[in-house]
Amino acid sequence: MSNHRPFANALELLRAAKLRPTRQRLALAKLLFEKGDRHVTAEQLHDEAVAASIPVSLATIYNTLHQFTEVGLLRQVAVDGSKAYFDTNVTAHHHFFVEGEDEVLDIPDADVIVGKTPTPPEGFEIARVDVVVRLRRKS
Repeated sequence: MSNHRPFANALELLRAAKLRPTRQRLALAKLLFEKGDRHVTAEQLHDEAVAASIPVSLATIYNTLHQFTEVGLLRQVAVDGSKAYFDTNVTAHHHFFVEGEDEVLDIPDADVIVGKTPTPPEGFEIARVDVVVRLRRKS
């Protein structure tokens, strides 16, 4: 468990987020949060669930990831139009994306300085600024 998540287990995590601890949510929370901070796609989590003999559809995985994101347990990271990653680290930070390897790595927030942010339209406020730095291996 990472130090910014003071929850002993998946049940406490779901209760603290005011989500009903269904069997599938508990199983998926355990897979997601008991390995420390990481970035997963719905497909990767589905593969892990299948390997752990957890009977769950890909649609349920997507629904659960979006529910966890809505209550602040996860952060969605969009790296390109075709794939979304879900980050178990919800603290302020940015990301490297390794092209060709489909890997997402954390950049500490202090390592990125964002210039002047635009003024949001009337009635809106900036929720967060996401920076994704795309990497490729040197040839």
